Amino acid sequence: MMKKFYYILFVFCSITTLFAQKKVSVKQANTLFASKSYVKAAEAYEQIIQTKQTKQVLQNLGDCYYYNFQMTNAVRAYGQLFFTFKDSVKKDVFFRYANALKGTKDFEKGDAMMSEYLGFDQNTPKFMKNITRNTPNSFKLQIMSKNKTNGDFGISFYGDKVTFASTRNAQEKAYGWNDKPYLDLFSASVDSQGQLVKVEPFSAIINTKKHESSASFSADGKTMYFNRSGEKQVKIGDERVAMIKIYKAEFVDGKWTNVTMLPFSSDSYSVEHPFLTKDGKKLYFASDMPGTLGNMDIYVVDIGEDGAYSPPRNLGPTINTNQREQFPFVTEDGTLYFASDGHQGNGNLDVFMSLKLSDTEFDKPLNLGSTINSEMDDFNFILDEKNDKGYFASNRTGDDNLYTFIQEENKLQYLVEGEVRDLKSTELLPGATVKLFDDKGNLLEEILVGKDGTFTFNTEPNKKYKIMAFKDFYIPAEAEFDTSQKGKVYIDLQMKVESYYDAEDIINKKDDGTVLIELENIYFDLDKWNIKPQAAQVLDVLVSLLKKYPYMEIQIGSHTDSRASAVYNLRLSNKRAASALEYLVQNGIERKRLRSIGYGETKPLIICPKNDCTEAEHATNRRCTFMILK
Repeated sequence: MMKKFYYILFVFCSITTLFAQKKVSVKQANTLFASKSYVKAAEAYEQIIQTKQTKQVLQNLGDCYYYNFQMTNAVRAYGQLFFTFKDSVKKDVFFRYANALKGTKDFEKGDAMMSEYLGFDQNTPKFMKNITRNTPNSFKLQIMSKNKTNGDFGISFYGDKVTFASTRNAQEKAYGWNDKPYLDLFSASVDSQGQLVKVEPFSAIINTKKHESSASFSADGKTMYFNRSGEKQVKIGDERVAMIKIYKAEFVDGKWTNVTMLPFSSDSYSVEHPFLTKDGKKLYFASDMPGTLGNMDIYVVDIGEDGAYSPPRNLGPTINTNQREQFPFVTEDGTLYFASDGHQGNGNLDVFMSLKLSDTEFDKPLNLGSTINSEMDDFNFILDEKNDKGYFASNRTGDDNLYTFIQEENKLQYLVEGEVRDLKSTELLPGATVKLFDDKGNLLEEILVGKDGTFTFNTEPNKKYKIMAFKDFYIPAEAEFDTSQKGKVYIDLQMKVESYYDAEDIINKKDDGTVLIELENIYFDLDKWNIKPQAAQVLDVLVSLLKKYPYMEIQIGSHTDSRASAVYNLRLSNKRAASALEYLVQNGIERKRLRSIGYGETKPLIICPKNDCTEAEHATNRRCTFMILK
């Protein structure tokens, strides 16, 4: 399967067919496409689609633009392809169309298309928001060249200088893929403003009429590994491809010499983006050699004392996916940085990091977040970990460019964010209160949830916390968490609270919005307010309920019948409500959770004509109510 972009360096033949005003045939356009002359092929297909829009023509046109980062045009061509031929389009085109959409920042459509490709839902904006808070570091970026069309990438450390690959050599012939000069290797210094200065090409023994890129150097600067395109084109399917190979050069008597091809390079597959570890014992690279899991995988070889190379070892499915993994870089502590469009990210190539677990294993990759990754290709990350500075490449402006960055501790990484929702309906609950406690139970902060139902807290590293969500007439929800994990402390809490009336059969919400605990009536002797045994049994049910829900607060209301004066009845009802409250306090309920009120005869359930109630009607009006306040 053929690869995507010119810096991957797979094809190195140029077609010189020119299109003036003459009509172009599909066969001619397909020949250009097969030879990777994408600029001229796109011109041909654009002419053809004016009268003929076949599936292959539209797909090839979309691919021409996609492989040259022209995502707006790619979306236009792919969009017509999917509108007309979606049911017969191959799955790999879904992947490219999805990334083209993301490349234009149309994440809604891009995620929908990628979800069809993957078979499960994607939400790129939410993922990137979360992962940006998860990463241990954030990055401040500065583009390294005022000329943004040089096509610079493949940067590496070269003593106190840097090396990089570029199309800035205008004297070189054009490369059919993008109609730009062939790539050469350059060295440069970086000034205090982060700009490339004193740019010089390597000698002719390194820079040939082919592509050269991605140099990596030994610690003493006397050995260089780099990429060069192959001399021989190999036919694969309908296409002829010149593979990428890794070469080694030695610095002897002030000049580079002894350029030799590494033994695991081949005319049948590519090996690219070499990285030599500082101790000189391992060489990492990307390849599509037999045994590759996807389009391009990351491999490593051991370098013996005698300079011999072990058989290449695939880093395995934790690192490699069924898409592209490229541009490996390994720090002195063994942390691997690489680019991938197979692991979930912003779209197209993103930079990932993976901690070293053992000599042969790495931890699950972590996306470095949106302070460095864009919706386009971001790759070729290298880091001076002692100074927290480094470089990477990106085509976010339309062409490959180099950026310098300063790495800082991620100030967002200890941000705790979440939502408060109704457990049953899952609706957001504005107006809820969320409280943050430390591990000793001390209240640190509380906020009132706004209209969007969300809350945010700032926390500190290496501490334990509890968070609780409160809403009137709801059972509080709580969650515990700590911030001791290595950078993985962003927490998206779904605080789902259950209403009391959903949780308990004896609790009901009335039409007027009040929430009542419906118990048997409490009876008092005439003119009395002491709690009888039957009333105590009813109140014991209330005691159990209040102990079950320690944050519930209630109001006890007492009502009388209309016999006797209104003033007398009001006093009597107040005494009866207060008596019920005292019973609850004596049985372990905190007084601050209770209110009592006497209504006297002012709120009868039954209004009798001429105030002539039967004994049963008077008994109904003599009652206690239990209303939930919180």
